[in-house]
Amino acid sequence: MRRGRISAVVSARSPAPTGAGGGLLPARDLAAAWFLVVLIAVPAWALTTSQAGDMGVEPGTMGLALPLFLLLWVTMMAAMMLPSMAPVAITWVRGIGRRSSGWTRTVRTVEFVGGYLLVWAVFGLLVYAALALTGGLLDDHADAGRWIGAVAFLLAGLYQLGPLKYVCLRHCRDPMGHLVRYAGFRQPARDLRVGVHHGAYCVGCCAGLMVVLIPLGVMNVAAMAALAVVIFVEKLWSRGPALGRVVGVAFLVLAVLAPFQDWLLPGLRGSMPAMDDM
Repeated sequence: MRRGRISAVVSARSPAPTGAGGGLLPARDLAAAWFLVVLIAVPAWALTTSQAGDMGVEPGTMGLALPLFLLLWVTMMAAMMLPSMAPVAITWVRGIGRRSSGWTRTVRTVEFVGGYLLVWAVFGLLVYAALALTGGLLDDHADAGRWIGAVAFLLAGLYQLGPLKYVCLRHCRDPMGHLVRYAGFRQPARDLRVGVHHGAYCVGCCAGLMVVLIPLGVMNVAAMAALAVVIFVEKLWSRGPALGRVVGVAFLVLAVLAPFQDWLLPGLRGSMPAMDDM
């Protein structure tokens, strides 16, 4: 009964997040969400851009130890992902539990975001392993980069067109039903757990897009910015799922072209012989 009452309260008080097919958040709360995004995402982009300028676009792990790579990866994910999930974060903080003061609400939002980024840090372990594997293959077989790139684009395209992508995308576009269920979560660390759960769906939604950073370059700022725009539009535009399918088809086309067009593989090109040399 208690959980039912909580759900009823949340249902009555919580509007759907921006771009998810429901009403807009109140202007004051929406402004608070975007202010938090500016505080986190803008410095994250600045740091990422600075590091990319210093390191350049190279294959493999770029000589980074795992802890430093994860720090850089989480910073990148904060820059790329927070704009698209800010409305969900503010809806969660506004829609559950007791009324909070400004600072308490901010702390809860930070806890939610921390859980969200924790999932991306775990995903970063898989990315690091994939980069280490590709780097090792390129060290042993310099011309393997073309086929690594083709496989990466192929996997990304198939994932973009597959069912798991759209199960997760539906959650990210319209999470209100899940937010109602989250209201029944108990302490401790309820907001952290919600962030982890929502982050897992976002990883499932965006995993295919992240795969293309292997051929394009993990520190390729232009590629990161383009992917961030795709992620934002997929989640918040009414035709976002259609865009996701178009992007998937584009990746499949790139998979066909990659073995013959070195310029499509800036993240692998440094160790490959030029086509003219083959």
